[in-house]
Amino acid sequence: MFDGDKGVGKCGNADGYYCGGGYVDRMYFEFAPTKLSGKYILDATFRAKETWSFNCDPHWVDLVRTDNISEGTRWPGPKQLDLMGDRDVAAGRGDLCSPDQPDKWIEFNDSTKESDENLTSTVRSFADGKISRLTLMLRAKDEGDPRAWKRFDDSAELQVVFAYRPGVPTDVGVVPNDQASASCHKSSDPLVVTDDKPMVRARVQTKVEAHKGDEEGALQAEFVVERGDDAAWHQVWSGHRPDTGWDPDDTLEDMRTSERADQGLYRYRARTQSHWSYGGRSGDLWSPYGSWCYFKIDSKAPKAPRITALAPYTQCGQICEGHGGPGVPGSFTFQPNTADITNGRTDVTAYEWKLLSTPARKVTGGLKADVKDVKPPLSGTQVLSVRAKDVYNRWGTPAEFSFKVAPAPGAVGRWHFDDAAPGSGATVAKDTATEGTRHDAALQTAGAGWSGLGRRGNADNSLWLNDGSDDAQRSGYAATATPAVNTKDSFTVSSWVYLTDASQTHVVLSAPGTKASAFTLYYSASYKKWVFNRVATDVKDDPVYLRSIADAGPVPLNTWTHLAAVFDTRGDSDKTNDTIQLFVNGRPQGKPVVLNAVSSAYQPWTATAGLQFGRSLADGTWGENFRGRIDEVSVWQYALSPEQIAQEAELTQDGVAADELVAYWDAASSTGTQVKELSPYPAPPLALSSTGAVLDEDNNVLLLDGTSGYASGTGPVTDETSSFTVSAHVRLDAGKLADKPVGYQAQVAGQAAGGESSWALWVVKPAANTYQWKFTRTAVGVDGKVSQSAEVAAGDLAELNTGVDITGVYDAQETWEWTDPADPSKTEDRMGRLHLFVGGIEQPGEDSSGFSAVQQGSGTLSAGRGAGGGSTGHYLPGSLESLRIWAGAMSFEQIQSQVLDTPDSV
Repeated sequence: MFDGDKGVGKCGNADGYYCGGGYVDRMYFEFAPTKLSGKYILDATFRAKETWSFNCDPHWVDLVRTDNISEGTRWPGPKQLDLMGDRDVAAGRGDLCSPDQPDKWIEFNDSTKESDENLTSTVRSFADGKISRLTLMLRAKDEGDPRAWKRFDDSAELQVVFAYRPGVPTDVGVVPNDQASASCHKSSDPLVVTDDKPMVRARVQTKVEAHKGDEEGALQAEFVVERGDDAAWHQVWSGHRPDTGWDPDDTLEDMRTSERADQGLYRYRARTQSHWSYGGRSGDLWSPYGSWCYFKIDSKAPKAPRITALAPYTQCGQICEGHGGPGVPGSFTFQPNTADITNGRTDVTAYEWKLLSTPARKVTGGLKADVKDVKPPLSGTQVLSVRAKDVYNRWGTPAEFSFKVAPAPGAVGRWHFDDAAPGSGATVAKDTATEGTRHDAALQTAGAGWSGLGRRGNADNSLWLNDGSDDAQRSGYAATATPAVNTKDSFTVSSWVYLTDASQTHVVLSAPGTKASAFTLYYSASYKKWVFNRVATDVKDDPVYLRSIADAGPVPLNTWTHLAAVFDTRGDSDKTNDTIQLFVNGRPQGKPVVLNAVSSAYQPWTATAGLQFGRSLADGTWGENFRGRIDEVSVWQYALSPEQIAQEAELTQDGVAADELVAYWDAASSTGTQVKELSPYPAPPLALSSTGAVLDEDNNVLLLDGTSGYASGTGPVTDETSSFTVSAHVRLDAGKLADKPVGYQAQVAGQAAGGESSWALWVVKPAANTYQWKFTRTAVGVDGKVSQSAEVAAGDLAELNTGVDITGVYDAQETWEWTDPADPSKTEDRMGRLHLFVGGIEQPGEDSSGFSAVQQGSGTLSAGRGAGGGSTGHYLPGSLESLRIWAGAMSFEQIQSQVLDTPDSV
C-alpha cells in the first residue's frame, strides 16, 4: 500500500555518506492467485526496479517468501518461510558511478547452480491453490550494513510461463447413431448400439476457462474402451483425437473404435491431455478420467425408431423456433426403424421415451404408437429420446428428437424491495414485472421499512417488518391496492424470507377476501413449520383450512429460506382435481394436496383485497404479522412446474446465482477470548476454549494446539436445506500433524447435528505424511443414526505450514442421478451436490458428492473441533485466520472474486 519507491536494508551512515537515523526497512509484495488458476507453471520470475543504491558497489538482496501480511502486521513482519533467491547488484546511482548505473530491473529466477532457490515450484503450488496468497519480501541480506541500503519502485511484477492444466472432458459418451447425441449410461442400463464400430465422443477442456471464447491450450482427447463384466474388465481398444497436432479447449472430438464383438458388454471413458514445450523441453499433463459409460453391441436389437411430432412442437433444424411452453403437452408418433419392418410387419412391441430431465415412460405399440402427454418442464431446447423393444424383450438403440420450447409466461408481479435505503422514509415498493397491470406495494405503519440485508448480496435491500422490541412496531406490513393475482385460477407465489421469531405464527404472503384469506403462506407456531393453505370459503365463523405443510421442522431462525406455493386447477373448472403444494428451497413438500378430498366444502374463490406482505385476514381480523425480512417476491398466474420452482430458488442473474455473506469471523480483528464476527447479521462471536486456543495478535491468527483448542458459538447461521458456501483461511501445523496417527481427521469448521457434523471442512491423514482436505455433509435421523452422507476430497495433498483457502459449496438445486442400491435398475434424479475448492481450484468428487437429505444442523458451530462417528473431538493442529459463510452456492468466478479477492500486489 505504497506509491513510488521505498527502501530495503539499514538507512544509516557509512564512508562519510548519510542516509538516515539507522532504521531498517523491508518491502512486501502480495499476490492473489486469481490470474493463475488452472495454469501449470513452467517458469517464474520476480522482477523489481532498483532506483537507488547506497554506493556503486554491489550488495546482496534477498527475495524471501513469508507469511501473509495485513493491516495488523507489526515489525519485524510475518514469519519468513523460504528463500526464493538472492542477487548481488547495484543500480540507480546514474552518472555518480563509472560506468553509469541507471535504474534497472532486478530479476529473481531459479538458478540450476543453487538448489535452495524455489521460486518456480512455489509459484506452481500457488497456482494450484495450495497457497492462498503469495507474499514475497525484499530485504538486504546484511541488514546491519548501511552500504547494503537500496530503494525499489512499487511496480514489481511476477512473470510466469505456463501451460494450461487439462480438465475432465465434457459431453463424454457413445454415439449410437447419426441422429443421436452422445449418451453415457450406467452399468445397470448399458446403451444398446447396433453398430460394431461405435463412435465415441469427448469435448476436450482446460481445467479453468480463463477467457470465454478464446482458444486456449494445446489439447488432445484420449479414449479407452474395456470389455468384461463386474467380475473382470480388460482394455480392448484405445485412441486419441486429433490424430496429429493439438486442438484448443472446447473442441468436440469424435472417433470410431475398431471392430468390436457382437453381444459384448463394454465400457468407455476419456481424459484430456495438455501438451507444452518451453526452453528446449516438452511435456504432457493429463486430467483425471471421467466416469465410465457402459454400452452393449447387439446387431439384432431394434434400430433407432422414427419420431414424428404432431403438435405443437417441431423438430429443430437450421432454424429452431420455440412452440408450446413449459408444461404444455406435445403429441408425438413413434414408429420402428425401416430396417426393422419386413413385409409390413415388425418385431417391435413397445417404446420407451424420456426427456433429459424426466423419468422414462413406456408405451405399447408396434408399427405405430401415439403419445400425447410429453410435457417439457422447462423452456429452451429439449431432447426427446426414444428406444424400441422387440418380442425378444431386447431394448434397442435410441433415437433423438430436438425441439425448442417457448419461454414460459412471465411473472405478473415482482417486488425486489431494493427501492430505497434504510431510514430513507420511502414507502412504496415497485412492482417490476412486465406482464399485465402493475401493483406497487405501500409500506404501512412504523413496523415496516427497508433493510440493508438483502438476499442478492452486498448492495441489495429487503423489506423489514416488525423486528423492533417495541410492541407498536409489530403491526407493520405492505400491501397492493388491488389483487395482484386471481386466486380462483392457477397461480404460484414465491418469496425469500428471513424469520427472526418462532414464538408466534407469522405470515409471509396472503390474499384476503372480506372475512378470510383465499391463501396464506406462513410460519406456523403450532406446527413449527412453513405452511401454505387455502380457506374453503370466505367466511368468518368456522373456516375450513386446507394445508400443505413442510416436511421438516423446526424452522431455523435468522437464515434466508426460499418459499414457493402452487395452486393448480389443472386448467379446467372441475374443482375435484384442484391441488395446492408448498415448496421449501426448491423442494416439493409432500404430495400435492387434493383440496376437495380434504373437504367437500372447498370452493375456488377470488380474493378481493390487495396482496398482503407480512399479514393475513382470519376470522375477520387482521394479524399474524411477520417478523423479520421479506425479499424477492414474485407471483405468476399459472402453476409453475417443480423444475421451474427449483430454477427460481437459484436466484440467478445473468446465469449467476446470487450470494449473501451471513457470517464472517476474523481472527485478525480479534483480541482476548473471542473471535469477532464482522458481518451485519446476528451471528455470534466464537468463544475460545479454556485451553489450547489463543489469539496470536502478532500473526493475526487463532492458534489451535490440536489437542484441546477450539472456538465455538451457537448456530446455525444458514438454512442448510438451501444452497450455501463456507470458506476458511487455515494453516496446518506440520509438526503436530506428524504426531497424529494414520486415520486422524481434524475439523477445520463445522455445524453440529447430534453426534455428527451437519456440514464440515476437514483435513484427514490417510497415510503417513499424507494429508487431504475434505468437505462433508451428514444427515442424522430421529434415532440419532446417520441416514445419508456425502463428501468431496481434494485430489492433491494438502500444503503444510502455509495459509490455504478451503471452500465448500452445497448447491441445493444441482441434480444428480441416484441409483437404488437394492435394485440398480431403479434410478431417479435428486437435488443437492457438494463441491470443494482448494484456493481457486475445484476438486474432483462427483461420484460421492450427491446429498439429497433435508438436513439442518443445530446447536454448536465450531472452528478447530467437530463431531463425527458419534464422538466430539477431532481437534485441529494449526491456525485459523478467518471463517466465512454465505447464503447461496458460489461459482468458480465468485470464489475468485470474493474468497480470493486480494490486491494483485501490496
